[in-house]
Amino acid sequence: MSQSHIQEQIELIARHEQEFLEQRTQAERVIDGIASFVGSLPFVAVHLAVFAVWIVANSLPYARHFDQTVVAMEAILVSSFILMRQARLGRRSDERDHMMLQILLLTEKELTALLSMDRQIASEMGLNKAANNPEVRDLIQETSIDDLAQTIKDSLPGS
Repeated sequence: MSQSHIQEQIELIARHEQEFLEQRTQAERVIDGIASFVGSLPFVAVHLAVFAVWIVANSLPYARHFDQTVVAMEAILVSSFILMRQARLGRRSDERDHMMLQILLLTEKELTALLSMDRQIASEMGLNKAANNPEVRDLIQETSIDDLAQTIKDSLPGS
């Protein structure tokens, strides 16, 4: 595969990813920003500092104690932002999986056709042993996706 062909494929994938990012709503962009910050070292450092101050302040004998509800509410919000981002990324992953499945199905169909042509060429060239190889004969048969899916289901534990 030529370097230019590889670069074209990389650029195509990058363009698809860029389009996905550009199609996000403003709310999704804000959620992504928050979720990215929440998963960063500065977020952890700020929280460690705040908690340290909080613990010290709450351990002083005559100081007014801070309400712990704030931490619980923050945890709920942070979890919600992360879950919303993960759900969106999960949908994107599903899209990629569907696209990959379509590519693989097309590839299987193309390879089956190529094997069939190779077998015919081998036959016409007098290479009957290669043309009639049992493995090759099996591979040129069309793959039934429904049968394959059922076999996988039947083979999984708990089926």
